[in-house]
Amino acid sequence: MGVAALMIALIALLNRPEPEPAWPDKISGFAFSPMRADQDASRDIYPSIAEIDEDLTLLQGKAKAIRFYTVADTMAAIPALASKHDLKVTVGAWLDDRIERNEPEFLRAVEVVNNNDNVTQFLVGNEVLLRANLTKVDLIAYLDRARALVKVPVSTAETWDVWLRHPELAEHVDFITVHMLPYWEGINIDQAVPHVIERLNLLRETFPGKQIVIGEVGWPSNGRTRQQASASQANEAIFLRRFLSYAERQHYDYFVMEAFDQPWKQVSEGAVGAYWGVYDVERQPKFAFDTPVVNTPDWWILALISAVMASSMLIVIFADSHKLNHSGRSFLAIMAYMAASTAVWITYGYTQQYLTIGTIIVGILLLIGMVGVIVVLLAEAHEWAEAHWVGGHARLARPTQLPDDELPLVSIHVPCYNEPPEMVIETLNSLAKLNYPDFEVIVIDNNTKDEAVWQPVQRHCETLGERFRFFHVSPLAGFKAGALNFALAQTDAAAEVIAVIDSDYIVDANWMADLVPQFQRPSVAIVQAPQDYRDEADNAFKAMCYAEYRGFFYIGMITRNERNAIIQHGTMTLVRRQALEEVKGWGEWCITEDADLGLRIFEQGYEATYIAKSYGRGVMPDNFADFKKQRFRWAYGAMQILRRHTGELLGRKESHLTRGQRYHFIAGWLPWLADGMNLIFNIAALCWSLAMLIMPSKVDAPELVFSLLPLAFFSFKLAKLIYLYRSRVNASVGQTIAAALAGLALAHTISLAILSGVVTKDKPFIRTPKLASSQRLLKALADSRDEAILMTSMWLLAAALFWLHGTETLDMLMWIIVLLVQSIPYCCALIVSTVSAFPQLPSRWVGNAKFGIGREVDKTLLVKE
Repeated sequence: MGVAALMIALIALLNRPEPEPAWPDKISGFAFSPMRADQDASRDIYPSIAEIDEDLTLLQGKAKAIRFYTVADTMAAIPALASKHDLKVTVGAWLDDRIERNEPEFLRAVEVVNNNDNVTQFLVGNEVLLRANLTKVDLIAYLDRARALVKVPVSTAETWDVWLRHPELAEHVDFITVHMLPYWEGINIDQAVPHVIERLNLLRETFPGKQIVIGEVGWPSNGRTRQQASASQANEAIFLRRFLSYAERQHYDYFVMEAFDQPWKQVSEGAVGAYWGVYDVERQPKFAFDTPVVNTPDWWILALISAVMASSMLIVIFADSHKLNHSGRSFLAIMAYMAASTAVWITYGYTQQYLTIGTIIVGILLLIGMVGVIVVLLAEAHEWAEAHWVGGHARLARPTQLPDDELPLVSIHVPCYNEPPEMVIETLNSLAKLNYPDFEVIVIDNNTKDEAVWQPVQRHCETLGERFRFFHVSPLAGFKAGALNFALAQTDAAAEVIAVIDSDYIVDANWMADLVPQFQRPSVAIVQAPQDYRDEADNAFKAMCYAEYRGFFYIGMITRNERNAIIQHGTMTLVRRQALEEVKGWGEWCITEDADLGLRIFEQGYEATYIAKSYGRGVMPDNFADFKKQRFRWAYGAMQILRRHTGELLGRKESHLTRGQRYHFIAGWLPWLADGMNLIFNIAALCWSLAMLIMPSKVDAPELVFSLLPLAFFSFKLAKLIYLYRSRVNASVGQTIAAALAGLALAHTISLAILSGVVTKDKPFIRTPKLASSQRLLKALADSRDEAILMTSMWLLAAALFWLHGTETLDMLMWIIVLLVQSIPYCCALIVSTVSAFPQLPSRWVGNAKFGIGREVDKTLLVKE
């Protein structure tokens, strides 16, 4: 409740009423374009006589005069209709680069001027020099002809800077018509009226004795922010009410830009072109004329909706988060209210636009993307809170001892394929030293062709005694899962527990003695220790990989364990044989057979337990290419699992999965799913940016929200990583930076795996080579070629947009920043790949190789006795 009250108070503060001068009873004039929502002057679709008269009736008594821009079609009837409503008229002749239309338009305008007594002024052309539609010589020719053909004063309308650049134009007009639109100049709302006054005085100094009429003066109610100029209904009200108050005192001649919103102008002027009206397209006033101005008049309704949404989110989040302390709950409450408020305000702002088929489609995509970002952010925030703001981890296992005669027979399975024999032999030697009374070791080499690779391992097993049995099978289908199923079939009938380790692991002698006692509880089917590595000090690349690995095993696995929802991994794992056989062994259809097995065992109602202590250490990939292959397999396997287990995870199929387990198996992989969507976003961003360069007049920078969402997502994930690595993994600054670099470097690989997993379901198992040679520089660069191409493309497009458009609008500036930020993961891939090409780089460049936890159980993770 406290967070809700604080957020509502903040919203109220931002929407406090601001007193402004009241709107005059009758203003000098309106710029008048009577087109309705389905009409478009650029396509010669004009309103009917009745519609024009209806609009003039609305303006009667509110203005002394109107100004209109063309005499095409029914527009020529405006002066006659206006005379019935006591409105003076300034007629405009529209001239542009369609030369064949200009002369008929001009002659008809002359006729309209001469035939209507309420016409007081004639404007020949509107910003034709600003738009470079005509040459100055041609415009002057029209002006001179007009002055000869009509009896009313003649002028042309241009912005103040055009008049100053072409002062000789003043010699061919009877008065100066100037457009004062400070929004287009990026002027802050508080400086806008003084800016108009200053420019008006400058024109008076430049053209002494000439009457000056402000042909357009206004501010848009919606559209892109230009430098310091923000388009909003409140700012439109503020500018016009301030200007009108001053203009009335100074007796200015002016036309407010404009009477009615004109959606058709979005094509020629961008989105903002539709929103200059005092009245909207339905002819309703857009702001209050005499009461204090409020940024969002209905803010309290939006605040209430935000509070209800946030409260609903928190009910779901807190339903199974009883161990969170007050700080953790407050953190999640703040995140939920920020997310809900952002979603509500973005949706509200978007619905204030004039929607077309195109904007509706974009809006739907925006809504989907926004919901996705919010869901992932809240899942990340929840993990952050549970990793840091809990009183302890009651389910975290601790080493337990039992008498030898109470310990069951354990069958240890060591699958290997084409592994260096000296490495496998080292693993087997460590197993031979286990401090455990009753175990067997089954080594299964599947599909290795070279006898020189597998036969030394076979001979070594023979020297280790009858506990060690070796099998070489070729061909054998099913990859690693097939090998493990083969080993299961060869297992001693008395074995109650199956242990699995990778062939590169050197295990602690007390591994099984400390962990097997956890199976005393019949409900426990999996006992898991973290993956760990022994070659982190070899070089800088491996130190970076090591830093990246630690986050999952000492943050994610610990929080998941509290809801009995760990990801089983296929090394340093112990499985109850009964449960393994009950689910029919390892899944040979899945390239992450370990995670799939764990989920299937959970579906049967069994428990798993996790101990945050290293009991075995393997070797990491030796180069970036192998690092990417490993992560591709993990991410692709996750998609296989999500697709195969959708019914169970969503509760549509019967299983024993708890709500917490379903949550973690979905939420835990959401960041990877987000990476997949991020690649689609990046490709779309590149295409959009290219279109902005090719068609600058037709394609604007994406709206600000399309920039803020990816920036917020990236910033939050980075902040979470830094905070948790420093506070929970006890990583140094160097290790934290290394983890961020290595993690970001894998983003593109993960995105490819996720998208591949959407459209395919049977990619082959990708083995991670052990003790491979390091890559040379050119090979390393080639392995990050895709990332380098994407990075370079984003940099070049960002530079080109900056060169072409600068930072004239906030949307453009933020979009350029988005391109640069989105390129960071690709840049990280290039950096990490390059580092992997130099194995001589020392690990000390990353920092101290020994992290603060993991070698022994971190006592701060356990519940206080």
